[in-house]
Amino acid sequence: MRNLRTSSILSPTRRGFMTAAGAVVAWGQMPSLAIAADGDPRLVVVVLRGALDGLAAVPPVGDSGYASLRGDMAIGANGLEPALPLDGFFGLNDAMPNFHRRYHEGDALVVHATATPYRQRSHFDGQDVLENGMPAPQAVRTGWLNRAVDLLPTSGRIAPVSGLAVSPTVPLILRGPAPVLTWTPPSFRPAGTDTVERLMDLYAHQDAELAGVFAAGMELDAMTMGGETRAAGAIRDAYTQIANGTASLLLEPEGPRIAVLSLDGWDTHTNEGAESGRLAGLLEALDGALETLAVGIQSIWRETAIVVVTEFGRTAEANGNNGTDHGTGTVAFMLGGAINGGRVISDWPGLAAPQLLDGRDLNPTIDLRAALKGVLQDHLGLSARALAETVFPESNVVDPLAGLIA
Repeated sequence: MRNLRTSSILSPTRRGFMTAAGAVVAWGQMPSLAIAADGDPRLVVVVLRGALDGLAAVPPVGDSGYASLRGDMAIGANGLEPALPLDGFFGLNDAMPNFHRRYHEGDALVVHATATPYRQRSHFDGQDVLENGMPAPQAVRTGWLNRAVDLLPTSGRIAPVSGLAVSPTVPLILRGPAPVLTWTPPSFRPAGTDTVERLMDLYAHQDAELAGVFAAGMELDAMTMGGETRAAGAIRDAYTQIANGTASLLLEPEGPRIAVLSLDGWDTHTNEGAESGRLAGLLEALDGALETLAVGIQSIWRETAIVVVTEFGRTAEANGNNGTDHGTGTVAFMLGGAINGGRVISDWPGLAAPQLLDGRDLNPTIDLRAALKGVLQDHLGLSARALAETVFPESNVVDPLAGLIA
C-alpha cells in the first residue's frame, strides 16, 4: 500500500422512507474460555444500507479540492458550523459528537477512501459483494461473517444457539451453517425503505426524469408524515431499540459474542442535508445508537470491537438535486475498547479531477476486506490463510490491515 497515512491524536411506515431499521442478528455462544488467544471478544458489524456519503460523514477539510467540489454542500461552507476536528486534515460531521469523544479517548477510528472490490453502482450488486465476501456479485448462499464464525475453535464451546433478527428475513452476511431466528423488539415497526431505495436505484439507472418525479414524491410523502423532524425522531427510536436489544444479548454470560445490525435508509439522491437535514439526522441516530450500545455493554467494552460498513460511497460532486449519486470510495468506522483508536487511517488519493475514479468518485485506496481481515485476525484469532481462502475467497493479494486492535 503506497504512502499509507495514519493520522493520530491521543414515521415508521412505508411512507416514512427515511426510517431505517433492518436487522440485528446475533449468534454463536462462545464462552469465556475464548475465541482468540485470551479474553472473551465480542464483534458487532453494522451495515448501513443505501451507500453512506463518506465525504459528508468525514470531510477532508484539508484537501483544497473538497469545498470546490461540494460547493454549498461542503461541511462548514457558508458560515455554518465547521466539522468536529479529528487530525487537522480530516474532520467529523458534527452530528456525531459521541463518536468524536471516543475517537479522542482512543476507542474509535476511521478508515477513509475504502471500498469493497465492487466498481459498479448498483445497490443490488454492491450489497451482495459487501455481504458475500467475494470479489464480485456471485450466486453464493453464505456470507463472510457466517463463514468466519464457522471457523472459530469449537473446543470447550457451548453448542451454538440460534441467532436473532429484527426482520422477517436474514441478510446474506449471516447466511450459512449457523442457525438464525428472527426477533422483533416491543413497539418496533419494520421500515419500508429497502423497496423504495431499490426502486430509486432502478429508476436512476433507467430513466432520470422518472427518478426525479419519484424523488419528489418521496419528499412529499415525508412532509405529509410530519416532515424531517418527525422522520428523524422515528429513526432515532428505531436505532435505539436495536442498540438496546443488542447490548442485552451481548451481556448474557452464555449469550452471543457476534452480532450484526442492518440499518436502512442511507441513499441520499435528493436533499441530502449533511449539516441539518436527512443525512445529519441519520448520522445523529447512528451516533446515538452506537453510544447506547457502548453504554449498555460497558462491562465488556474492553473486549468489544464494532465495525460500521456500507456497500459503496457517493459521488464526490453534488448532483442537481442537492444530493449525491452512487459512487465508490467511502468510510468505515470502528469503535470499542478493543480498537486501537484515535486515528484516521487513509492512503488519501486526493480530490483533484485527475485523482477521481472515473472523473466522479472518491478513489478507494484501501480494500475494505483488508480492514475486516485485520479485525478478524487480531480480535477473533483467525489465520491469514483462512481469511484469504474461506472467509474472503480469492483475496490472497489483500493483506490484513495491521494495528486495528489494541
